Amino acid sequence: MTDPIDQAQTQASDSNDDYIAVAVPVHVRLESRQSVVSLDEAEEILRRATSIALGPCGCRKDAGRCDAPIDTCLALNRTDEELAGEWEGFAPVTIERALEALRLSHDAGLVHLAYRKPGREITEFCSCCSCCCWMFQKLRESAFGGELIASGFVAEHDQATCIGCGACVDRCHFDAWAAARNGGKPTLDPARCLGCGVCVPSCPAGAISFVARST
Repeated sequence: MTDPIDQAQTQASDSNDDYIAVAVPVHVRLESRQSVVSLDEAEEILRRATSIALGPCGCRKDAGRCDAPIDTCLALNRTDEELAGEWEGFAPVTIERALEALRLSHDAGLVHLAYRKPGREITEFCSCCSCCCWMFQKLRESAFGGELIASGFVAEHDQATCIGCGACVDRCHFDAWAAARNGGKPTLDPARCLGCGVCVPSCPAGAISFVARST
């Protein structure tokens, strides 16, 4: 009998799509390999790297749906041979240049998404937007974002301090913030918050903080 997963992979490989669709049996546990990291976490990852290469975001380069920075993807601890063979458009940069690119992407409201192989250090991450990144679009459509992607933090809202400007609603990529109704204030759904932190500096009243996610 043909394995359904093998069959799905074979069928998808025969198409012109670059992605492979895989049927996952019920009750199979998935291990997250992507992590949303805060600006501080991303800076720490860069400072630990022995080498850094900066290159273009393929999603934004291809989709072109926003004017966010393009050169935001970072490959860590890669040899010159690896960069030449697998990372088109990437070039080695200093830690100062990498941090500058990271902060520019953060100021633009992009989400830092790190990739890791099980049991290994993070060796690459990008700064994503929900308008161009195909995976973020799927996360917005899903009610299980927190189970599909790892995050160590979550936003916390102080209603008493909030002035109801709605900047958090405009900034959020995952629809975790709901717009104010009937003269009220925006509300946060922690279950939809993936802890990217882009809403925190956008709040002029300082009504949003970043706290560790309880397990």
